[in-house]
Amino acid sequence: MKNILIPTDFSENSHNAIRYALDYFSDIPVNFYILHVSLKKSFFADEEAEDFLDPISEMQITQNPTALLKEELKACNLLAKNPDHCFFSLHEGLNLVEAIRKQVAEKEIDYILMGTKGTSKMNRNEMGSNTCDVITKVKCPILVIPENAKFNGIKNIAFVTDYNCIYRNKVISTLSETLDLHQSPLRVLHIKSQSTGLTASQTDNKGFLHYFFKEKKHSFHFVENKDMETGIQDFVETWEISLVSIVAKNLNFIQRLLLRPVVKTVSYYNEVPFLVLHE
Repeated sequence: MKNILIPTDFSENSHNAIRYALDYFSDIPVNFYILHVSLKKSFFADEEAEDFLDPISEMQITQNPTALLKEELKACNLLAKNPDHCFFSLHEGLNLVEAIRKQVAEKEIDYILMGTKGTSKMNRNEMGSNTCDVITKVKCPILVIPENAKFNGIKNIAFVTDYNCIYRNKVISTLSETLDLHQSPLRVLHIKSQSTGLTASQTDNKGFLHYFFKEKKHSFHFVENKDMETGIQDFVETWEISLVSIVAKNLNFIQRLLLRPVVKTVSYYNEVPFLVLHE
């Protein structure tokens, strides 16, 4: 039985994330914990900031959260296709990061699932909202669901890496579990900034990945001399990538890749879910 935590502000983005979660985990038993945080600051960390959870009106925030959560659970039960999906409502008065940390510990959460808004107004060199903090500060796998994401199966899973570290068991086991859940091939992607080969340590780390996933269908790829966002966009389109996985070790990397792509022509961050893994 998996335990999934889904923060909600009762917006369409939150509803879309819940719908995606029900399809993504449709074949296994799951306890879904739907969390609402009442503190206004949890949703308005910065007037210009992009939150993963849509900003909502002050009137809606002050509505009875118990009643809103009850309606949310009713909708979840109507949408659920698996009789082994159970739903529970949670209401916290803490800030978003603290509330999620508390529930991750108390409910032994396996995954956090969050909806994204897609378009950012903030300076890409600044840290974002409280929900951006969740990605980097809560040590739990996080599925980030873009506003335009629709579940159509998981054809291929990309794993973006620079081969500069050996990934620990937690990263490997979570990624392996994800492959098994959807019987998906793994496509390991290295984006090269220079026309140079791998160092000895990078070659070794690539070999470790090959060993770890030797029982799974997998392949190795690289994109050379392209900016990161365009390289991933091309890879997503060419290989029919349904999910991109990354390790939450580099804040700047995550911000650029997932939150605020510089290149205006890319669309993956509006359509393709990301699985953010923690070591």
